[in-house]
Amino acid sequence: MEKATFAGGCFWGVEHLFNEVPGVIEAVSGYEGGHVDHATYEQVCSGRTGHAEAVEVTYDPAKVTYEQLLNQFWNMHDPTTLNRQGPDFGHQYRSVVFFHNPEQEKAALKSKEEAQKFFDRKIVTEIVPATDFWRAEEYHQRYFDKHPGHYGCHFVRGWVPAPAEEAKQA
Repeated sequence: MEKATFAGGCFWGVEHLFNEVPGVIEAVSGYEGGHVDHATYEQVCSGRTGHAEAVEVTYDPAKVTYEQLLNQFWNMHDPTTLNRQGPDFGHQYRSVVFFHNPEQEKAALKSKEEAQKFFDRKIVTEIVPATDFWRAEEYHQRYFDKHPGHYGCHFVRGWVPAPAEEAKQA
């Protein structure tokens, strides 16, 4: 199993959508990219910890590739809005790919370049090394499963088509 970490606005929708991807073992909501150990939701919302609401994805690379996860990421939020997704705004809602190794960094940079072709505005997504991931409070985990019908600002938009080599494998 491998890990991938993404931030694309409120973690509830990002977590839910990644948990729907075949080959994803688990997607967990949490906080990453800040300077406070064991950050809490209240601390992150204060804007003083530097964290993003992030989702750590554990996946089986034999069933889903990192590139496919990146494609899902570009399609589940608007990577051209700075520190904002839908009604949510603030530094904790920024768009970030946290890479765990040089191969992920290379794939993320390439994927961002390819995705840019499908957006009129510049993609503002950060691509940075993964740092400590702090699991969010239990009430944030699988939020949409616990609260069916709750409004979400994430949905698969289909802005960025799957790369040709992936489409052949599907």
